[in-house]
Formats: sequence, structure tokens, C-alpha cells
Amino acid sequence: MICNVVGARPNFMKMAPIVKILKQEGIEQILVHTGQHYDAAMSEVFFTELGMPQPDVYLNVGSGSHATQTAAVMVGFERACLEHQPRRVVVAGDVNSTVAAALVAAKLGIPVAHVEAGLRSFDRAMPEELNRVVTDHLCDLLFASEPSGVVNLLREGIPQDKIHLVGNCMVDSLFQHIDAARRLAPWRDLGLKSRQYALLTLHRPANVDDVQVLQSILQAMERVSHELPVVFPVHPRTRSRIASFGLRLGSSIKLCDPLPYLTFLGFMDQARVVLTDSGGIQEETTALGVPCLTLRSNTERPITLSHGTNRLVPRQPDAIVNAVKDVLQAAPPTAAPPELWDGRAAERVVAILTRGDLLCQ
Repeated sequence: MICNVVGARPNFMKMAPIVKILKQEGIEQILVHTGQHYDAAMSEVFFTELGMPQPDVYLNVGSGSHATQTAAVMVGFERACLEHQPRRVVVAGDVNSTVAAALVAAKLGIPVAHVEAGLRSFDRAMPEELNRVVTDHLCDLLFASEPSGVVNLLREGIPQDKIHLVGNCMVDSLFQHIDAARRLAPWRDLGLKSRQYALLTLHRPANVDDVQVLQSILQAMERVSHELPVVFPVHPRTRSRIASFGLRLGSSIKLCDPLPYLTFLGFMDQARVVLTDSGGIQEETTALGVPCLTLRSNTERPITLSHGTNRLVPRQPDAIVNAVKDVLQAAPPTAAPPELWDGRAAERVVAILTRGDLLCQ
């Protein structure tokens, strides 16, 4: 029996196609939701829209410091493993739930597989980077989404026979749901036109916990909004920081709560440009051919720079505004998605997970 672990919004899109194919193949599985993201907008709606079954186990860990949250996942997940006795645990991404579940399973002697392995920003100040490194070195199966992941894992001394380049499971979910997202045409509800607005997301501590950095980004977006309407679904963490810092945004920036998956996908697909600090959005815009400006000094997804539509932009107002102008003056991107980003990554994952020699471990 395979135990799939999810905890936060990005995990759901990566795990949904794997859960679906395991079910089609008749492989016994359970789904554990740690509850790292727990409100309806950040969690429940994804299960509905992605067609995922309700979790067999819900740990309800909630928010807290990194240590508090990771410890709560470990305590709850150990209890779940002892009760259900899975033969293998599958984790995805780089959130606290990922590393906590991998550590518990490894200590219990349960083989662990990591979906989206090997990604590196080489920035140890990012909590996600620490989670990635630790998780990869605990796992016996590492599923890389891009070639840089394979290179990084080999450089770190992980045996080649543990590493498999399979493609991008998040892109599987995107391709499965893009038609439904387009039919929603959510931009019309805001009185916008296709390809005539910008989409902004911010959530990383380096961008939203520093008042000067956050103020600089918002000042830039205020300037951008005079030329191009800006849709800004506000992450709960970001909304809290904006309020606590006493920052104000002009009425030309269209604020909204976190969006359901299909609605957000619809907005992203028809944006003229996306500005973000999210790793997953860098990948999704690359798959969709939508220009992306990443408000960071680094990325753990270099394929989005070399083969995609992504560009790193300093977090200063002039740099951001000029980068948007560059996008508006350029022709729309025409490049195809990277190799193996073909909507079949989950099939490759399941084929390896269910190999006879692995099931006998």
C-alpha cells in the first residue's frame, strides 16, 4: 500500500495526477493531508476541483513556526504510519510537511519517494531549500522534473539508480484542467479583457516580511497598474503583513482573496504578464507560454529561464516597471514546453513506483 502525503496548496497539484493513476491501476493507497494549509481557499477547494478523494487521514496541524509545524506533522504522521503500515511513502515539493513526512518514514524504515526532487536555488536562507536537500537525502526514489535536478542530485552523491527524470506532475494537472479554466473566463468578472492585464502573487518571507522590500514591490505595481490593470490574489501571510506595516494600495490594483485552482489558472492563462515569487507559477507560465517575471534573485527551476518564459527581476521599482515594459513591447512567446512536460509525468512516476522489484522491498 502506498501512502501519498500532501500538506500545502502546491502539493495538491503535484499529487493529484499520481493519485488518479494509482486508482486506475488498482493500486492500494491512502492519502494523508497534514493540514499545513487548512482553510477552504487554500485547501478544500483543491480537492474538489482536482478530483482528489477526501483524505483518509487528516492531521490538522495548522499554522505555526517552522519548528512547531514540522514537529506537529512528525507526531501525527508517525501515528498514521504505525496504524496503516504503508509499504511506501510518496511526498512532493518542498514544504514543511514534505520533509517532516520523509523523516518519519525514513526512521520507521519505510521507503520514501520524492516527487520534484533535485531542485536547488543554492540559497540556504530559503526554508524550502533546506527542506529540499534534507528530503532528497532521505529518499530512495527521486523523481526529477527537469534535468538540473538530476545534475544536482548526482553532484550531491546520490546514486544514479535512485534518480529518474520523469517530467512535471504539476504540468499534468495543468493540462488536465486548462480547458475548464478557460471556459470560466474569470477576467470578465473584473471587467478585464484577455491578455490585457497583469497577474501578481507574493508570499515568500524574503518579499513580504521586510517592509522595505514589500513596499518597493507594491510601489512598482502601483506604477504598472496605470498602464495595465493588475489582479492581485493576496496570500493570507501577505495580507497580514500589508496590514501590520500600514501599507496602502491604490484602487487600480484589483485585490482579491486566494483563488480556487481553476479560477487562478484561467487568470494566469490569459494574463499579458505574471509577476510572482512562486516556484510553481514559474513552471505553469512556462507550460502555458505566458511571460513571467520572478521577483527573486535566484530560482530553483532554471529550465524556466533557459527553455521557458521566465525572467528574474530585482525587487526595485524601476527594475520591475522596466521589465514589464519589456514584456509589453516584445512579441508573445512561442516556445514549446520543455521536454517531458507533456502531461504524462504521473504515468512515468507510477510505472516506476509499481515495478515488481520495488513492491517486494
